[in-house]
Amino acid sequence: MVQSSGHAGRSFREPFSRLTCGLRLPLSVAIVMLATATLTAAAPGPNIILIMTDDQGYGDLACHGNPIIQTPHLDRLAAESVRFTDFHVSPTCSPTRSALMTGRHEFKNGVTHTILERERLTLSATTLPQVLQRAGYKTGIFGKWHLGDEEPYQPGFRGFDEVFIHGAGGIGQSYPGSCGDAPGNSYFGPVIRHNGKFVKTHGYCTDEFFGRAAEWIDGVRNQQPFFCYLTPNAPHGPLNCPTGYEQRYLGRVPADVAKFYGMITNIDDNVGRLLQLLQKWKLDENTLVIFMTDNGTATGSKVFNAGMRAAKGTPYNGGTRVPSFWRWTGTLRPAQCEAFACHWDILPTLMDILQLEGDAPLQRQIEGRSLKPLLEDPQSPWPDRFFFTHVGRWDVKIDPRETPELQKFSKCSVRWKQWNLVSMTKEGPAKWELYDLADDPAESRNLVSDHPEVVAEMAAQYDQWWTSVLPNLENERVQGPTANPFHTAYWAQYQGPGPNHVPPPQ
Repeated sequence: MVQSSGHAGRSFREPFSRLTCGLRLPLSVAIVMLATATLTAAAPGPNIILIMTDDQGYGDLACHGNPIIQTPHLDRLAAESVRFTDFHVSPTCSPTRSALMTGRHEFKNGVTHTILERERLTLSATTLPQVLQRAGYKTGIFGKWHLGDEEPYQPGFRGFDEVFIHGAGGIGQSYPGSCGDAPGNSYFGPVIRHNGKFVKTHGYCTDEFFGRAAEWIDGVRNQQPFFCYLTPNAPHGPLNCPTGYEQRYLGRVPADVAKFYGMITNIDDNVGRLLQLLQKWKLDENTLVIFMTDNGTATGSKVFNAGMRAAKGTPYNGGTRVPSFWRWTGTLRPAQCEAFACHWDILPTLMDILQLEGDAPLQRQIEGRSLKPLLEDPQSPWPDRFFFTHVGRWDVKIDPRETPELQKFSKCSVRWKQWNLVSMTKEGPAKWELYDLADDPAESRNLVSDHPEVVAEMAAQYDQWWTSVLPNLENERVQGPTANPFHTAYWAQYQGPGPNHVPPPQ
């Protein structure tokens, strides 16, 4: 249960209004921020560290029953946390990050893919760091952003004071249009964009992201509360594992899984070091640590998937169910919560914990609900709701606003109570499958013929949802820039005009 801790539940409230985030913003961004800026805040709440790994699934942890992987520090974090065992996100990375940032479904943010301009988070949305920034928080991101590489979409214009990121969806990745990382980048000694300037690092990428985050926390911890968004690109492919970690698993699992598990164990070691620093700095009791992942496993299902069907990129349980640990020492009592929760809920939960009240546009934006009652008591009443998943990623030539029925039922699902209603058609009408997750968590028995009334209710809700999101698909058929923004900025910095040419980092 939530206990009195002297930092989040103080007995006074004060109004707080902040209209800018102290950055030079494009006019379109500034207008959006002015329109959604009014907040009422309580006294400063806890520091917040949100760690989200990339392509690690629910079953890629020892504490979730994996008999091979070694994750002692994350296991300890789980044991000290409120643990959500039925927590869901989107099937791929940009969609999840978009929903987390805004408290609503990714399609309502225009995010339907991870590339081709369809990963860009609409500029009309208010983001989680903007909300926290206006409530007096220092904000920093370390790792993966993947919500737009063009300048107005970059995290420095979306609420982050400190930015230390790679581009695109992964280090070294580049695609036609706006989505791309620094040219020729590597997991070892990557070039990272730090507050708009590229810097050469020398360690393994995950170590660099955690190390820089720790340095930043150390610098701000005595100034004001902070929000640290720590998003390593590991264990996303290519499976470039740091030295010494892969060897722990070779001969016990396939070679690619050995690398994948090694990358996760490296993350685990970094989490352990960060938790030690929080203890050293006496921040444990004033810091909420959240750990989650961005979609189902990309590689680990070959060995262990906690009994679930499928993996990343699917609307089955294995594609969307992820770990969710919430630790706030001295305030949250460690417990297991079986209620259905999702990434839409993070923004309203943090606002509720901090006693923040957004203005009408922000309230209309948020469709998640606060998890605070469940954090206080996992057995709290929790009404059922519908949760919609669509993998998206349709061909770039297709615009669902013009042909709404073509991709409507392609790799989609509806979750309601214990039911998961799934359609895996490529195009055209639905071919529904219905699974009772309470009785059949592996989704092995299709009950669509046994419960026509359930199918009818869920399908009707899906129809309404699909119609509601179509107007928001603003990134469809958008013509991207001819030159990748990260490439352009990189070469301008290292080989631009003038007498002070410097060679690219080696």
